[in-house]
Amino acid sequence: MRPTKSTSLFTRFAKWTARAAGRPTTFALAAGVIILWAVTGPLFGFSDTWQLVINTGTTIITFLMVFLIQNTQNRDTEALQVKLDELIRVTKGAHLVLLDLEELDDKQLDKIYETYEELAAKAREDADHGKEDTGTPDLNIEEGDVFEKGKKAKGKKKK
Repeated sequence: MRPTKSTSLFTRFAKWTARAAGRPTTFALAAGVIILWAVTGPLFGFSDTWQLVINTGTTIITFLMVFLIQNTQNRDTEALQVKLDELIRVTKGAHLVLLDLEELDDKQLDKIYETYEELAAKAREDADHGKEDTGTPDLNIEEGDVFEKGKKAKGKKKK
């Protein structure tokens, strides 16, 4: 099943704009506008209107670009999360509790992060002593530690 291209005009425009904004040509064009504006300063006597033109123009462009780029970032991040979730799902021995982590609150996410910090520290210690640092050790994360009471962990095996 191959995904189809977006039919949303806004999505296509946001992607095109974000792509174009990151090109060297776009940077050179923007720098050229600034240089042109600076060169015209003496012509306009460095007036308040002359300054207002660049301030207004850059503010409007920045304001609009924030939303377009954020839209693109949100979509890219979501796609990346889905891809990572799929890799976890199909990897034998992977901990399915890691699926959809971005939906957890900070306290829950911190608990899982601490668990991985402990695993990394133990693996480094083992490696320093010539032991293997590979494998899939138990996370020792209980359902009540990470998930609200009464909710089942997605994909968690029953004991």
